Amino acid sequence: MSDAPVDPRWPKILSLSVHEFRTPMTVVAGYIRMLLKDRAGPLSEQQRGLLEQAEKSCARLTALLSEVSELSNLEGGTAPFNRQRTDLHGVLRNTVAQLPPLPDREVRVDLQLDGDGAPIDGDPVRLAQALTSVIRSLQRELISDAPLVVRQQPADGGPYEIRIGDDETLGLFDGEDPGARAPFDEWRGGSGLILPVARRIIEAHGGRIWAAPGDRKTGARITLPHP
Repeated sequence: MSDAPVDPRWPKILSLSVHEFRTPMTVVAGYIRMLLKDRAGPLSEQQRGLLEQAEKSCARLTALLSEVSELSNLEGGTAPFNRQRTDLHGVLRNTVAQLPPLPDREVRVDLQLDGDGAPIDGDPVRLAQALTSVIRSLQRELISDAPLVVRQQPADGGPYEIRIGDDETLGLFDGEDPGARAPFDEWRGGSGLILPVARRIIEAHGGRIWAAPGDRKTGARITLPHP
């Protein structure tokens, strides 16, 4: 994470890359679908299985291109935001309730909210998108059977603060030196570009995302300003 201004060439390079990759990817995916519909003759079970795996890989690449396109728009300042007065508690509840299951195991998410509400000015859909990405990433990093806790801390006159982690990680937040906070590692393998997108959405709302103390992979701290 850097406060340096964005090089204006960076969003343009991303946008051009999306365009150049999307066209051949659309052609490849179209031919695979035609083959799976027996347009070029009947397939054996083995051939169909291979093509289905290729189709899944095309879908993953297409999703990644969408993430690159969104990252380009966020970097260039052209991403649309439907800003409105909303309740952070409601955003958090909806986010946790609609988390998709992990493909290989179950990691419970416990939501802990402070007070009766937390009004903010922002885009609830965009915020839910960013929070979902961060929580999903931390779910994958958690290797114990402990639940992942999403805790909205008391504001105490400062920004709203959301701490995410297992109990051991959350216990490290209280004694952390605010001046020693480390930026959240958004460039993690296996997550595509959802974390870079999430960080930019949070910062577009005037917030910040930090790593857990000791740069633990199983935690994060998010701050969002009062309206």
